[in-house]
Amino acid sequence: MSKVAISSVKEGDEYSFTVNDFNRTQFVKYAGGGGDFNPIHHDQTFAEKAGLETVFGMGLLTAGILSRVPVEWFGPTTVHKYNVQFRERLWPGDNVEFKGVVAKTYEKDGVAYADLTLSATNQDGKPLILSTATVRDQ
Repeated sequence: MSKVAISSVKEGDEYSFTVNDFNRTQFVKYAGGGGDFNPIHHDQTFAEKAGLETVFGMGLLTAGILSRVPVEWFGPTTVHKYNVQFRERLWPGDNVEFKGVVAKTYEKDGVAYADLTLSATNQDGKPLILSTATVRDQ
């Protein structure tokens, strides 16, 4: 999708994409890039000793992918604020919908703004992350 002007969207407009079948390789790649080598994310034996069935993805991996919503929708230099609340874990095999909805549009000092509600939701309808973001024209 090409970038849209913030001044052209209205409340209720949506943008989303889905990432299917998350896997351990993605978790390990993120660990290498982000420096999060907690074994709970890649070591099956460690995860089991912690009382889990398997490893799980980093919350910041999910948050990073969710940040693609405003970036792909409006462009990377438009993101003014980005906040997240972690709710559920990302498990191997999960299919996740990353979605943004325009909650409010307004103008301030001649600049168009939009407040967004964002979510990353798994195949069972459980939100992994609930988020808000504000984007603005440059």
